[in-house]
Amino acid sequence: MPSVTTTAPFPDDVATAPLLVIDYALIKMGDRAEIDHLWVAATKLGFWYLKNHGVEEEVNRMFDMGAETLGLSLSEKLKYEQGDNGDSFGYKARGTIATDVDGTRDNVEFLNIAQDDALSWPRPIYRTYPATVNTRMTGTITPFVRKSMEVNNTLLAVFERQLGLPRGEIAKLHSTAEPCGSEARCIKTPPNQTTTGVGAHTDFGTITFLHNRLGGLQVLPPDSQKWLYIKPLADHAVCNVGDALAIFSAGILRSNIHRVMPPPGAQSQFERYSISFFTRPRNSVVLRALADKSETIANAVARAPPEGYDTGSTSAEWISRRIRKLRLKNRKGPETWYASMGTEMHANLERRPDVIRRSAVA
Repeated sequence: MPSVTTTAPFPDDVATAPLLVIDYALIKMGDRAEIDHLWVAATKLGFWYLKNHGVEEEVNRMFDMGAETLGLSLSEKLKYEQGDNGDSFGYKARGTIATDVDGTRDNVEFLNIAQDDALSWPRPIYRTYPATVNTRMTGTITPFVRKSMEVNNTLLAVFERQLGLPRGEIAKLHSTAEPCGSEARCIKTPPNQTTTGVGAHTDFGTITFLHNRLGGLQVLPPDSQKWLYIKPLADHAVCNVGDALAIFSAGILRSNIHRVMPPPGAQSQFERYSISFFTRPRNSVVLRALADKSETIANAVARAPPEGYDTGSTSAEWISRRIRKLRLKNRKGPETWYASMGTEMHANLERRPDVIRRSAVA
């Protein structure tokens, strides 16, 4: 597990995204300047670094759990495969999803653990997991999930106030009283790769809390033709807005396009792991702008394209459709990949088609 404990330096000669650094400790204190800083990050690029989040110890243990689990034999991991029906929880093997319109295979594997399963342990809500997960559920996974939920919910409360929503409105959409699609993920990329790990996409859910030790994550800034690496910073998470939050806010908060490529420079010789927590709404929540709850959002809806920000889909349907259409076993042609798209993808296909459609080579 070399990349879990050892890394080569990130190279100085690659273009990187100028992410703002947000101090979570100041956010919790209600510091006005830091809240304004966060608002700029979430509305302009939709990505930012987060320091002083307090989840470092749990993240380190999650890296160990993920490396141990993804190091199991393929036959053992396939007992927990997520399948081709749009289910997110469980194991995803390499080469099972499309990274572009041509159906180019991905080169990553990952394990998704449902928030609901972690919180209800040892009683499963959705599914069971490998023994390497079960033995670490109480000491590692559930604490990581709980702390990640606290971080994301704190940020969502800030966005709620900034959007002029009633207190608790966004929290209500993510209540643990009903099942949801929130999950923890460990993703692994083999060393010495040259092609896309995960193709261009926007995240399915509300907000993402990500931890990298090697490079590989890239973002496509608005109206740019150039992908930029996000440089990992020690003890800094990378957070980003997802589709649900973009829809709830009528596009005020930005769910930006990103992808996973091989690590740059000497980092490419290592296995690459990352740990994520994805907050997503309750399964039954219909994804539409909260225009009836906020004048700010209502004004944004009035300026929106004719199709607006009312998907007609529940959160569970949105996630299932996007996962199902990415699976290569469900592929019928380019239209299948287009049907997997999120909030920004179709508009960007018109303005930057070659940047979005094709899988890249490092």
